[in-house]
Amino acid sequence: MTTKIKEAYRYEPEVVFPPGETLSERLEEIGMTQVDLAARTGLSTKHINQIIQGVAAVTPETALLLEHATRTPARVWNNLEVAYREHLSRAAEAERLTADVDWLDELPVKQLVTRRLIKKCSSPIDQLREVCTFFGVADRAAWETVWHKPTAYRTSKAFASHPGAVAAWLRIGEIRAADIDCGPYNRSGLMELLPELRAMTQELDPKLWFPQLVERCAAVGVAVVAEPEITGARINGAARWLTSTKALVQLSLRHKWSDIMWFTFFHEIGHVLEHSKKETFINDAGHHSGVEQEADAFASQLLIARQHEPELAALKTVDDVRQFAQRIGVSPGIVVGRLQHDGRWPYNRGNDLKQRLEFTSS
Repeated sequence: MTTKIKEAYRYEPEVVFPPGETLSERLEEIGMTQVDLAARTGLSTKHINQIIQGVAAVTPETALLLEHATRTPARVWNNLEVAYREHLSRAAEAERLTADVDWLDELPVKQLVTRRLIKKCSSPIDQLREVCTFFGVADRAAWETVWHKPTAYRTSKAFASHPGAVAAWLRIGEIRAADIDCGPYNRSGLMELLPELRAMTQELDPKLWFPQLVERCAAVGVAVVAEPEITGARINGAARWLTSTKALVQLSLRHKWSDIMWFTFFHEIGHVLEHSKKETFINDAGHHSGVEQEADAFASQLLIARQHEPELAALKTVDDVRQFAQRIGVSPGIVVGRLQHDGRWPYNRGNDLKQRLEFTSS
């Protein structure tokens, strides 16, 4: 976006007069001079003139004095002052935001509008205000500090390529998680819950098991959010701590397959259980740091323990998979997914045992 275009969209405020304009009109109505008003309020004539000129602000104390002298309620003077100062602040903000208009091109504005997370605005300045409110920041510089500079997830290839998309998706997770009432984090409670969560993999209808998953995890301090990915983010999931007692596990379901969803879920649970509360962990293609490998190992061991490897290697048919899955208490699709991932089965084999998931943004 060029400078010339930005100039065309500069903020053009409606006229908002200082309270002094109204005060001047009121004095004329009641036949009172500024000198008279000064004598009646105990203020100096200079101070009265500064209020009328918009130089001096009308304080709550001054508003009461004006109420007594002019019989116009103090709340009128206070409201006029607040409106005028807010107008000046917004005009100054608009001038400051003008330099950030190009930033809109780096953010998934259309997708946020489609998901009804921000309003579509005709003015770029108003659109910037919407974006800043969505991210919970004052301006682009603050966004850089809060969302772009943290090192926790900068090793993610997705973040390096599309920081705006990644940050937007993570921010949606925060917003969704705020609506989930969680108990305080209970590590031992989460550990005890793992077998029950693993058993949920055998359920077929996500409309039944997903609300149960959210409820059970919330009870031990973990908010679980399924949010469709933002184009460009290319993230399977993320884990982080919103407070010292509330963790967030966020899933994108970008691959749609239930086995990938469950692996990602337990991968993120591994981060919650084993890794730093100060980090944001992003699970995306190409992210192979030590902690990510540890989280992969946690999920793999939980779903199909190493002791079952000999049996897993011997599976040849779909019926073999069904019987093995029933014996160890997971869905057949998870077994197929492991066989495909390990290269024992091609990716087009056994998919009838895998489930496709479809979640919509709330």
